[in-house]
Amino acid sequence: MNVLVTGARGQLGHDVVSALRKTGTEPVAPTRAELDFMRPDSIARCIAAHRPDWIINCAAWTQVDRAESEPAGAFAVNRDAAGQLAGAAAQAGARLLHMSTDFVFDGRQSRPYTESDEPAPLSVYGRSKLEGEQAVAAALPGAIILRTAWVYGVHGHNFVKTMLRLAAGGKPLRVVDDQVGSPTWTADIAAVILRLIGADACGLFHYCNAGRTSWHGFASAILHEAAALGFNIQTRSVEPIPTAAYPTPAVRPAFSVLDTGKIARLLARPVPGWRDSLVAMLKELKTCADCL
Repeated sequence: MNVLVTGARGQLGHDVVSALRKTGTEPVAPTRAELDFMRPDSIARCIAAHRPDWIINCAAWTQVDRAESEPAGAFAVNRDAAGQLAGAAAQAGARLLHMSTDFVFDGRQSRPYTESDEPAPLSVYGRSKLEGEQAVAAALPGAIILRTAWVYGVHGHNFVKTMLRLAAGGKPLRVVDDQVGSPTWTADIAAVILRLIGADACGLFHYCNAGRTSWHGFASAILHEAAALGFNIQTRSVEPIPTAAYPTPAVRPAFSVLDTGKIARLLARPVPGWRDSLVAMLKELKTCADCL
């Protein structure tokens, strides 16, 4: 099977490539020079050149706050390029799995969001991702759209690694405790992506690690588990603060837990708990000399 991965050098793309290699598949991972979402002409040219059976789109504009001041860039990548990629896939006879986000919801309900719940994004980033979903579905109705949340991994920049760096320097930590979600490890997402492709699935799915916590609860767990594993943790406690005490340009959903009931029926094992996956990620991170 010929698989092309966009965003292969990002935190999720890196783990998708690794997961594919473990199955004996060497994916195509285009460089920015070959496939640039800000250059629409490069998208169709790259797909036509490689003729993949599957495209896994891990590329996105993920700078949530910057999107508020640079909406054109966010929409160019998350909506326009996603739609162009789906169109190129359709022309090449390829299948597509497109990644999306919990930020398509407004966070005003108290139960986990299902695939049938109505999106209502609060930010430019969320709107650009929702419109990207719509563009993909319009250009390639058989595509898989996979929403996930609170993503972190061994590679790339993320909340876990930021907390570890600050704690190693003994910095005081103040983290919001009134935003609730499900931290999700990229290695688990990569495994789910391969499962969806293997099942020849199509349509919209939600996936995140099981359970829920606040950003404060997540930060506290990071410090506790990292200290137990021998990381240099000089800061041992985290002060909880309300969102109002940490204003950001983009509004975040206060509750963005995703219901995984639909995708769970396709999986070979139960959805891992977020804290178990955090420990597994930290163990892997500890063996990577230049990943932190």
